[in-house]
Amino acid sequence: MPVPYDGATLPAYDLAPPGEALGTVVMTGGFDEYVEESFPVLTAVAQAGYRVIAFDGPGQGGALEDSGLPLTPAWERPVGAVLDHFGLDDVTLIGISLGGGLAIRAAAFEPRVCRVIALDVLDDFLECLGRQAGPGASAALRVALGARARGLVNLAASVAAARKPIAAWGIRYGMHVTAARTAYDFFLAAGALSTRPVSARVTADVLLLAGAADHYVPRHQLYRQARALTQARSVTTRLFTAAEQAHNHCQIGNIGAALRTGLAWLQSLDRGRWGP
Repeated sequence: MPVPYDGATLPAYDLAPPGEALGTVVMTGGFDEYVEESFPVLTAVAQAGYRVIAFDGPGQGGALEDSGLPLTPAWERPVGAVLDHFGLDDVTLIGISLGGGLAIRAAAFEPRVCRVIALDVLDDFLECLGRQAGPGASAALRVALGARARGLVNLAASVAAARKPIAAWGIRYGMHVTAARTAYDFFLAAGALSTRPVSARVTADVLLLAGAADHYVPRHQLYRQARALTQARSVTTRLFTAAEQAHNHCQIGNIGAALRTGLAWLQSLDRGRWGP
């Protein structure tokens, strides 16, 4: 169903649990996600007893392709629009991939988000992008952006794209979702997708998930994000390993492990609130 937003609409789905809902979970995706990709996860959470609202935000799926909405770092705005539309309060927000960082951002400004699950943690998107080019590239990219070296950044992006197909796709698609005209403009937009300036504002309970061998997100982002949540009601971290076959990005290979961890965490919060 369409959710009104900024003169356009966000596609959303509302999944009901088999019985009385234990609570409401709102789910948001990542960099190249369509909400329909997450149906197996959505239905699993709904079957576990939760009402599930899932949506494409700006820069994602139908919100981008049908409504022409580019990606925004101010993720509290689409989340707030979804909460308003469905009349929701006291929700759990799950962010997948880049959505893990966007969910932290939303929770910093949206008090109706009382619990956050970052699947996976992602506190600095620009660092993740630079990491694909090689060691030290993230720092060099940040310096070049700070110096407004547009030509140098665009040249380096062209070289990286010629060497690595994944870099070529990432830059091209990143320009698409951010409505950027050049690689330089995309990287500037990506630099705004960081939770560092807002993490200290989060007062929700937070669960941070990470894969030990995530090929996109460096492991240290897990620990850095946890340290930055200085005002959170609680912070729980979980690092998945190769022994669990859940060490990859978003625990691909054993997504069930992440789901069981998240559901167990929610149940533990309920026990703590209401007693055994």
